[in-house]
Amino acid sequence: MTVTGELDLYPTSQEQESKQGDDMTKIHVLSKEIAVQTRNEEDYISLTDIAKYRDSERTDYVIQNWLRNRNTIEFLGIWEQLNNPDFKPIEFDGFRIQAGLNSFTLTAKQWIEKTNAIGIISKQGRYGGTFAHKDIAFEFAAWISVEFKLYLIKEFQRLKDEERRQLGWDIRRNLARINYRVHTNAIKEKLIPPELTPKQINLVYASEADVLNMALFGMTAKQWRDANPDRKGNIRDYAEVSQLVCLSNLENLNALFVEEDVSQADRLRKLNQIAIQQMKLLADDTRIKRLDAKNKR
Repeated sequence: MTVTGELDLYPTSQEQESKQGDDMTKIHVLSKEIAVQTRNEEDYISLTDIAKYRDSERTDYVIQNWLRNRNTIEFLGIWEQLNNPDFKPIEFDGFRIQAGLNSFTLTAKQWIEKTNAIGIISKQGRYGGTFAHKDIAFEFAAWISVEFKLYLIKEFQRLKDEERRQLGWDIRRNLARINYRVHTNAIKEKLIPPELTPKQINLVYASEADVLNMALFGMTAKQWRDANPDRKGNIRDYAEVSQLVCLSNLENLNALFVEEDVSQADRLRKLNQIAIQQMKLLADDTRIKRLDAKNKR
């Protein structure tokens, strides 16, 4: 997933076969190119690339030396216990006892296979090498060089900031693609707007923004603020991605209705029915879920 251009929500069959490549991007740290992969919504950074900062010819040897360290084993074990319910603590204890001895050797592959670890990934092939969850990768980088670690964190954060900025842009640019998926029939009840009462429809709302808020959220901006005094921002800042997609569609439709001189009450009635229908279809769309997950990270 390179952070340039628009997000491809509908990959081709060839792209699906190369999914691993699609999930990889590169950052540059002190003249070294570092690969970053996303797996199960978590970021993994290439230890192999980081190791090149110390020895570009013997990266496996550098990683093995780090794994021999007792502090490393302790750190990896605690991380796995916090994040991996299937981690094998007995096998971990065996490594911890041996760690630091001159005779002790350990490869990433051995660590993964013996302990069922998920924090480190070792693979062969085009996108192969040793990757580690960002928490672990930063620890490895500190062992390589404190300076390198600080620059790595800085560039990684720059990547995440760019992804978040790009996400907001892509939501608008890809409405046509997302709306294509409005043919699914999964329903997420909590996101479906309430059907407005005649009294709500016939009230005169001060702004067109509140017409849309009522149609989609069932309340005005002021009603939301009164109900959420401790929250900053407005109701739309806390909306799900699926709701933002629907809101964009409602804005376009409302503009059309205004041009046709449809009364506010009739517009609100129509927009509310459209919002209910679209949210029933959008709520469990897998592409929307992927966008929403990234937006919350």
